[in-house]
Amino acid sequence: MSQTTQPECPNCRQLQARVDALQAEVAQVREQLAAAKKNSATSSKPPSSDIVKPKPAPEDGTTKRSIGGQPGHPKHERDPFPPEQITHFESHTLDACPCCGGPVRRNGDIARVVQQVDIQKPPQVVEQHTSPEYWCSRCQKGYCAPMPTPIQRGGLVGPELTTLIAFMKGCCHASFSTVRTFLRDVVEVDISRGELCNIIDKVSQALKGPYEELLLNLPKEEILNVDETGHSASGARWWTWCFRAELYTLYRIDPHRSANVLMDTLGKEFKGILGCDYFSAYRRYMRVCSVRLQFCLAHLIRDVKFLTTLPDERDRRYGGELRAALKDLFDIFHQREQLAKEVFQSRLEAARDRVLQVGLAAPPTQHGNNLAKRFRNHGVAYFEFVTTPDVEPTNNLAEQAIRFVVIDRHITQGTRSDAGRRFCERIWTVIATCAQQGRSAYTFLRAAVESWFNDAPAPSLVPVPG
Repeated sequence: MSQTTQPECPNCRQLQARVDALQAEVAQVREQLAAAKKNSATSSKPPSSDIVKPKPAPEDGTTKRSIGGQPGHPKHERDPFPPEQITHFESHTLDACPCCGGPVRRNGDIARVVQQVDIQKPPQVVEQHTSPEYWCSRCQKGYCAPMPTPIQRGGLVGPELTTLIAFMKGCCHASFSTVRTFLRDVVEVDISRGELCNIIDKVSQALKGPYEELLLNLPKEEILNVDETGHSASGARWWTWCFRAELYTLYRIDPHRSANVLMDTLGKEFKGILGCDYFSAYRRYMRVCSVRLQFCLAHLIRDVKFLTTLPDERDRRYGGELRAALKDLFDIFHQREQLAKEVFQSRLEAARDRVLQVGLAAPPTQHGNNLAKRFRNHGVAYFEFVTTPDVEPTNNLAEQAIRFVVIDRHITQGTRSDAGRRFCERIWTVIATCAQQGRSAYTFLRAAVESWFNDAPAPSLVPVPG
């Protein structure tokens, strides 16, 4: 007997179509909600963009931790000044007991010692240099004796005060108004904003040689970490690029955020390894110039975490498997000091292969296909650290070095001239490089300014081998 099928109800077809449309709409809304809820843990957004959540209440039976040092925490005390630094010694004695008035004697060598450091009012050293005019009857012209080079170059402000002004402007993020107030109220010298700009320009000239020396040294580095952040130039959108080597950091402010900046700075024949994020400029630099890159694994992990927040079960499962494979990779990476070299290398390579295998086995979803495409095209560039010693798997070094620039941007609101941008590039480079080399930025600034005042070679920031 043949089976007859009942004709489908038109209302049922309409209802089913309506249900399908609503389900698709709900899935789209849930996906948009997951994208809107991205934070620093699931994307490249800065932590400052996260919504601050209130701290959870302490569990039952526990008390809130008190303010200050905790029980068992070692006490931290500064080292006392050595005797040769102390300019005045004074002892305070007792002639009688402060309680009963009876006689007292010294209680061995026990004593309370307080060292107090203070500063004196900054002394002014005001020099007047006079060059009288002499008349030449033969030339029928007047001539003045030339001023010494430091006087000609420095003008109103000498090298020590010039260094202090540059240190406040560059290292302390002080505005010109703040510097003027400090000089007026503390140093008791009134300097106009225009003169302060001239002084800063002189310091920028003093730092030009050390900066350009580092710039020429960059293409020779075997490993570099690079990052970029926005910069306001008279309201226009510019970019600050950060190039971090092992023992120095160089900043460059440029109107572009493209691979051309990398080609101009590092050249098209760069032979080292560049640590960076997955931004398109680095991928183009890699494609056009055949440069080896180490893409930041921390950024990849955030993208994988985002998969686990999506509504599609296939995306969440794919993200969970990738997170587990990446966790195994880093567990092995952190055992490099405990494992034999050959064992560590073989396990690390096996963990890398496992991540690539899982990454390529993506579900047929939009987000899954996007991440799988990244693994197909650039998967190897995430794991240069596996086969190359000293390469970091993340780009944290450059990101840490660029935080100072971000802080300065928020305080100063950027620059308004080419001279201001050149000064920022150079002073930021000095600050970061001196910190890496364990040097005093103020001491280096003073040496560079004095060299410029005397028309002498500037000190170098290039690290000495060995």
